[in-house]
Amino acid sequence: MENNKDNKPAKGVWRGPEHLANRKGRPPGTKNKKTEAIRGAYQNLVEMNLNEMSQWMRTIAADDPAKAMDLMIKLSEYVIPRLARTELTGKDGDDLFKDMKFEFGPSVSDRLDSLDEIEDIEIDE
Repeated sequence: MENNKDNKPAKGVWRGPEHLANRKGRPPGTKNKKTEAIRGAYQNLVEMNLNEMSQWMRTIAADDPAKAMDLMIKLSEYVIPRLARTELTGKDGDDLFKDMKFEFGPSVSDRLDSLDEIEDIEIDE
């Protein structure tokens, strides 16, 4: 342990009893206490102001509906996680749909050509 001229441990050095020192650091997945406290306070603030937030959104929408919609989308990202884009590929990265063909029946031009073959029907009035 390094000491400075005032005979105090250097900043960042453990000052407590050695048997309580965590030499491996914080275990993976352990939440930061300050971050959790801030998140809890923010969640509490939002929950206590839900009615006001609805009124604020109505006020914004009355003047600028596009801005209100933009705010709703931005806020929703904190509640509903964005979906990651995924790309489907075949073996060795090949395109899965390269050999796929869709047939929806004859083309419009073929159908129009077939109508030309029909003789005009005369209607007696």
